[in-house]
Amino acid sequence: MCRFSKLLKISTTSSPELVRTFLILLFLFPLLVFVLWFLFLETPWCSPIKVKYGYANCRSPQERYYRSVLGTTCDIHCQKGYELHGPQHLICQSNKRWSGKVFCKQKRCPPLSMPPNGGFKCADGAYFNSRCEYYCSPGYQLKGDRVVQCMDNKAWSGRPASCVDMEPPRIQCPSVKEKIAEPNKLTSRVFWDTPEGRDTADGILTDVVLKGLPPGSYFSEGDHKIQYTVYDRAGNKRTCKFLVKVRVRRCGKLNAPDNGYIKCSGDGDNYGATCDFSCIGGYELKGSPARVCQYNLGWSGTEPTCTPMNINVGVRTAAALLDQFYEKRRLLIISTPTASNYFYRMQLGILQVKKSLLYLSEILFPLPN
Repeated sequence: MCRFSKLLKISTTSSPELVRTFLILLFLFPLLVFVLWFLFLETPWCSPIKVKYGYANCRSPQERYYRSVLGTTCDIHCQKGYELHGPQHLICQSNKRWSGKVFCKQKRCPPLSMPPNGGFKCADGAYFNSRCEYYCSPGYQLKGDRVVQCMDNKAWSGRPASCVDMEPPRIQCPSVKEKIAEPNKLTSRVFWDTPEGRDTADGILTDVVLKGLPPGSYFSEGDHKIQYTVYDRAGNKRTCKFLVKVRVRRCGKLNAPDNGYIKCSGDGDNYGATCDFSCIGGYELKGSPARVCQYNLGWSGTEPTCTPMNINVGVRTAAALLDQFYEKRRLLIISTPTASNYFYRMQLGILQVKKSLLYLSEILFPLPN
C-alpha cells in the first residue's frame, strides 16, 4: 500500500500527460488480459477433423462454437454401410494433435460359397449394398434366393442357394412302322434301335427299364405297347412309349365243298395259308385240290367241288376196275372203314353184282396176274 501511494505520489508530481497515460493503461490492462485469454482458448489449435464417409460431432471446453481448440472433444460417426476404425472419441491435445487417428471403412460381408454345379456374379464384390445373383449349370435348378444383398449388419440377405438336379433325363423312342405278318404265320419279328437316354445335368443314367417285349421278338397280330423309362442319379425319371403294330393279311375264309373236307394251315385265311380239299367216299374232286392265300388277298386256283364217281363196272378183273383211276381206287379203299357206313355198303352192292364176277377179296387184295 505504501508502494502504491508512493507510486501515485510520483505520478502526481509528474507531468499530467504521463499521468493520463498511466491511468489509461491501468484501466485497459484487465481488458487486455481477458482478450488474450479468450484468444488463447478460442484460437484453432488442432487441425480440423475430416472423416471420409463419416462425420464428427465436437464440443469445446466452454461449449462454444467448434474451433478445434485445446481440449475440444469429438465423437466420430460413419455413414451407413461403413464401420469405424480407431477410437470413437478424439481430444485436441496440447501438442496440437488429436488423441488418435480414425477412418471409416466400407463394411464387407463374408465371402459367398460357390454352389456345386453353379456359381454367382456380384455387382461390387462382397461390400455393403453389393448384389449377387446365383446361377446353375444346364440341367440344374436353383433352390433358394436367386439374388442376395450385403446388408449393414455384414450379413447376406436371403437363404443360401444351391443347384439341384430336378430336371428329368431325356429319351426319345423310335418310330416303328406297321409290320405285316410273315407268310403262313400269324406273327412278325420286329426290330428297332434301343433308345438312348441322356441326363441333362451330369449325363449319367442309373437305369433303363423296358416294359414290353424286347427288339427282335415275334409279335402277334394287334397293337403292342412298348415303354422305356430312364432314371438319373437324382432319382428323376422320364418315360417314352410307342406302339408295335402287326397286321395279318387275310383272304377270307374258305368252306369245305359239299360231300368233302377242307384242311388249312395257319389261321385258315392268313397270307400264305394253304387249304387242302378232299371228298368223301364215292365222290371225286373237281377243281384245285389245294389253294393258297396270296398277298393280294386272293386265293390261288379254282373253287373245288365233289361229284359222284363214274365207275365202269363192266370189267372182268379187279385190276382193270382199279386201273381206271388211281385216285378212285385210293378213295374206294380208304373210305370203307366199317360195314355200318352207308357209302361202304353202297360200294359193296355195286361191286358184288353177279355179272361183274368180282369178289370183295379181289378189290381189297388184288391177286397178281
